[in-house]
Order: sequence, then C-alpha cells, then structure tokens
Amino acid sequence: MNKTFKGRPIIPGNIRGEALVTTQGFNILASYMGEGFLEGEIGICSDQNNKALYGKKMSGKVLCLPVTIGSTTGGVLLQIACKQKSAPSAMLFSEHIDSLAAAGVVLSDIWGNGKIVTVDQLGTDFLDYVKDGMVMEIKEDGTVIITG
Repeated sequence: MNKTFKGRPIIPGNIRGEALVTTQGFNILASYMGEGFLEGEIGICSDQNNKALYGKKMSGKVLCLPVTIGSTTGGVLLQIACKQKSAPSAMLFSEHIDSLAAAGVVLSDIWGNGKIVTVDQLGTDFLDYVKDGMVMEIKEDGTVIITG
C-alpha cells in the first residue's frame, strides 16, 4: 500500500531511492567531518550523538529528517559532499528547511556538480510513518510516495 505526502520543493527533481531516517536534528558538520571524510571513506555518518544515523552510509540515500542543526559550515559541507559523490540523493524535511541547509543544497545544485533533491514541510506524520529502507519516489512538485 502506498502512502503519499506533499511538501514544498526547494530543489525539485524526480528520483526514487531508499530512506534513511532520523527524528532528531541532523548536524551536518558532525556527520561529515569524521576521520573518514578526511581520509577518503566518505558518506558514512560520523555524528555519535545521532544514534539513528551514526555509522550508516548516507551517500545516495533519501535522508528524512526534521531539521538540520549545528555549525554555519553546514552548507559548504553539503556542497563538498556533493562534489565527492557522498551526499544523500535527497533531503526530505518534516519541518521548514533552515537557511544553512537551503544554502547547501542550492550551492550543490549550482557549483557542486550534482543535485540534492530537497523537499520541506512534509509534516510530523511523515517522520512518524517513514522507516529506514522504505522505498520512496519523489516528484518535482514535492509529492513523496512511499511504496515500502
């Protein structure tokens, strides 16, 4: 059975991917600045305070989250992750996107040699429903269809 959510497209796109979910704020700096980022093992979450994501591969996943938190370097790190092919393929926010994450996905789209499809305002029901590994399809108009 499919479940559909509608949000606001920030960086529109049509993609299909596997969900990676956190219900707490996503700290971009802590998640990407572990030893792996500096030594070549990129795309593995290094934020020990985020138990849902720690040690998991983020690259190519549909990252489902409420908001981002942390340092003002977050936007630049998303751009770098995109250039290194270690960024998530999409970021789906249950709440409003914050200015740092918005800057990062826009920079990635313009200068990062890639795109992180981004939708916000999907609602708290979205994060209550979605689980790691669920397959989802994201449409350009901000529609998210979860198929399993």
